[in-house]
Amino acid sequence: MKSRQTIRAVAGVLLCAAGLWLALPTPYRERTYIFNAEGCRLETTIVENLVGGGRGSVLLFHGISANKKIMSYWARGFAEQGLRVYVPDLPGHGRTPGPFSPARAEQCGEALLRELLARGMISGGRTILAGHSMGGAIAERIAARVPVAGLIAISPAPMRAAYGVTAEKLLFRDPPDLPANSLVLVGSLELGSLRRNASDLLGSGSDETSKYIEIPGASHVSVLFNRAAIQAARDWSAHLLQLSVTPGIPSHRQLIGALGGFVGILLIAGPFLREVLGKNGGKEKSPTSAGVGLARLVLEFGGGSALIVLALRFWGPLKAILLFQGDYLASMVLLLGALLMAMHWRTVRMAITNSRQLLAAGFAAIMLLLVSTAWFELTFYEAWLTAAKWSRFPFLVMAFSPCLLAEETLLGPVGEGKRGRRLALALTLRLITWGAMMGGVLFLHNGEILMGLLSVYMAVFNLIQRSGMDIVRSESGSATAAALFGAILQAGFCLVIFPLT
Repeated sequence: MKSRQTIRAVAGVLLCAAGLWLALPTPYRERTYIFNAEGCRLETTIVENLVGGGRGSVLLFHGISANKKIMSYWARGFAEQGLRVYVPDLPGHGRTPGPFSPARAEQCGEALLRELLARGMISGGRTILAGHSMGGAIAERIAARVPVAGLIAISPAPMRAAYGVTAEKLLFRDPPDLPANSLVLVGSLELGSLRRNASDLLGSGSDETSKYIEIPGASHVSVLFNRAAIQAARDWSAHLLQLSVTPGIPSHRQLIGALGGFVGILLIAGPFLREVLGKNGGKEKSPTSAGVGLARLVLEFGGGSALIVLALRFWGPLKAILLFQGDYLASMVLLLGALLMAMHWRTVRMAITNSRQLLAAGFAAIMLLLVSTAWFELTFYEAWLTAAKWSRFPFLVMAFSPCLLAEETLLGPVGEGKRGRRLALALTLRLITWGAMMGGVLFLHNGEILMGLLSVYMAVFNLIQRSGMDIVRSESGSATAAALFGAILQAGFCLVIFPLT
């Protein structure tokens, strides 16, 4: 057993080393500055090739819950053409402080453009505005007011209630006419409502200088790393700015290195947890389980989640945390946890422990959070928590802990040969809760669209978090330690993906 854990740890270290080798070297000049424009303090990275970027400029906006680092592939693609690319963190995202709202993000994006023009750093006639999702909508709206050479809207967020997109799901509700010289790119795997809304943008244009392209096999996120998409955008910028054709397209080594290294961290995490907790735990002296059958569990989680979704239409207890739609998720989990603990208080109370197991679990969770966020910060995505995010961290941990403790208690101890079944049950219960939240989006029209947009990332996180919690429970014999471990990871995850308001 120890030999297998050692092999996993060594393999993890090797993957991390290979990931750094792939992800960190860059043949581009990347400098980061802070631009103060009309009250907006935007941290902005300027990307250009090593021989300079004097042939024109691109101002590139990221989407909601993203940041400038995830736009690196596109920024480097434009830099290959000899363009100087300005990529800001919009308010509440990445390293730029909040508050965030779609309107303020648009205002700050326009302020940055006007500031660059006023300083003579760019020329309107040699500048293209580009953006993804929310950033695509912002780029279009700004280009309709400020003369630039052209626009590239990558999977732009809808601005009109049509094709199943209802008004409360819109970040912007007053779409301008599409400016001249605009390229609209979408992935063929995106929702039909998004594709049709994007194609309708060309119907509002006043001339025939614009173009709509659907990228085969691309989704809303994968379009950010799609070679065909970046090539189409480069052809468009070359056409608008009269640039010579440049064959070079950035490689995917940064993405491959980032994901490979993260897999390495996951491989290391298991042996690390067993080493930290194995010396502080042991078998559970008395199994803490409510003895609740599957049907009752489904009813309690499903019925409780549905009632709480209804209640959140009138009252959100954690709005003061100021996370854009993250306050909704935190309120949902807090209230569900309170309800479950009230229904099973005797059993939950027996599971509560106060020992060194909690310290060990908390230490392990903090270490894994720091290592994971540092890794993504280095390679792929600005995940390192700022001071403003850390200030919200303890409140989120307290909000998530009751639900995770109730969940751990109801699942019971990790039995030999039943790990897979226990994990599947836990994920099913969480899926029921997520389904209730999506029901609020689709049928109650509560507008919490990030619950759907971020569902893939939430699913991956839940699988990783639950697997780690199972290891903690098995090694420590403590439901409370497992709950604390999961709450710390969930708090960090929410602070990484939800913008600050």
